[in-house]
Parts: sequence; C-alpha cells; structure tokens
Amino acid sequence: MKKFLLLLIAMVLVAPSFGQNDKTLKRKVAIGRFTNETQYAKGMFYDRENDPIRKQALDILSSKLAASGKFILLERDGLEELIAEAGEGMQKIGADYIILGSVTKFGRKVEGDQRVFSSTKTQTVEAGVSIRIVDVSSGLIIYSDEASGYAETSAKTTLGIGGTAGYDATLSDKAISAALSQLVENIINKCTDKPWRGYLLAIEDGSYIISGGATQGITPGATFGLYKKGKMVTNPQTGIKVELPGQRLGTLTVVTSMGDTPESEISFCTYDGSAIDTNDLLNYYLMEK
Repeated sequence: MKKFLLLLIAMVLVAPSFGQNDKTLKRKVAIGRFTNETQYAKGMFYDRENDPIRKQALDILSSKLAASGKFILLERDGLEELIAEAGEGMQKIGADYIILGSVTKFGRKVEGDQRVFSSTKTQTVEAGVSIRIVDVSSGLIIYSDEASGYAETSAKTTLGIGGTAGYDATLSDKAISAALSQLVENIINKCTDKPWRGYLLAIEDGSYIISGGATQGITPGATFGLYKKGKMVTNPQTGIKVELPGQRLGTLTVVTSMGDTPESEISFCTYDGSAIDTNDLLNYYLMEK
C-alpha cells in the first residue's frame, strides 16, 4: 500500500497541467448557399427557397457539425451578396469559414421480384452532394469535395401475408446523410487545422477588448499572442493575394467576457508587449499561443 501511495503521488506531481489554451476554441461557421442542382421535384410551381431537398441537406449538415461540438453555426441573410463583395464584405459575415454546398444527384427507383408464392419490393434512393469551404480571412477555397450516399428498404409478402411498402420518405434523408457523413470529418479537420484567430476591437481605459467569449471556449486566464498583420503580396503565377506571416507584438490575457449571443460576445484583456497604433486596430489580430 505504501508503494502504491508513493507511486500515485509521483504521478500527480509529474502529470501535465492543462490550461485554457489546451482546449479547442470553437470556430464560427456560416453555412451559405446550399442548392438543389438536380431536376428532382422541380415542377411548374417550383420554389427555390422552399426546395425540400435543399432544406434537408442544409439541416442534416448543420446537425452533424453542431454534434461535433467544435463550431458555432451562424445564420446569415444575404450571404451570397456579402460573398460577392470584395475584401471588407467578406469580413462583415462575422465567421471564420463559409460552407457552400449543393445536391448534385438525386434519384429513386423501385424494383420488384415476383415469384409463385412470394413477392419482394425494394426502394432505393441515391444522393450526391458537393461541398466547398471558403476561408473568410483570405477568400480562398480551402476544401472542395463530393460524395454519394445510398439508402434502401424492402418489403416481402408470402402467400399474401406480409408488409406492403408505400414510398418511404425517410430514404431521402438517409441517402443525403450517408453522403454528407463521408465529408464531415474532412470539413472538421480543414476548419480546425488552422490556428484560431480573433480580432482586437477597441482599447478603453487600459482594457483591450477582443472578439469572442464563453461560447467559443474563451475563459478568464486564457492567453493569446497579439500580431501585426503581415504584408500583402500577389502571387504572379496565380494572381492571388497572399498575406505574409505577421509580427508578434505581445500577449493578451483574458480577464472577463460578456455578451448574449456568439455574434455579440466580447472579452476584456490585459496586454503585455510592444506599443500598437490605436488608430489602426484592423491591422492587428490575435492567435492561440
């Protein structure tokens, strides 16, 4: 028993301590345009905004991302217009990433097998989805992929006894869900492999106010590095603007947070580091240490 207690004490003494920055800070994600690119259910009175296939895919993706516990999902009206704007328009979205998607394939078929004493009816639905992720800070597409999913159900009767199968409306949900399940893990990885970034909003009475709060996992005592943005250069081969690595200026330490919604949450910090230009706060950002 004595040896066991000594071993237990030793384990406690050498065990690593885990602080705020060891936690994964939640990324803000806006799911933008999700369209139905197929001809399924598109009749004379087709209403794009109330397309059931589009809404199914949007709801299923939102549920899967929320279940991961790694994101704050934002609803944005007029998101397509903001995406179309240059530079500053993208920042107005208030998200770290935008997910754009479409249902590219959707079809169902019914097959039957009629025998002397029995019959079988099988319904199959196939769905294909395509996903793109846009990094709001750069405007670049960082991930693009597509996948297909299937779902089926069967009913069998023997000598007239057994179930009869009408159209199973849940098959479309299952097929779309199966397709999205193949992409969700990659979506999570792409949105979390880049260090979390926040922004300096204001400096008042010696307190440094940053974006984000408790909903994102920011708690008192959390520390972040404050950086001055790097120079923007243009890649002559692609014509795409690239931001060079920023210059670290100091450390921000969270004192308290406030706000009623993920969009309005802010945190108050102390700062230890080089002087910054208070008239040009947009030129700075903070990252996990």
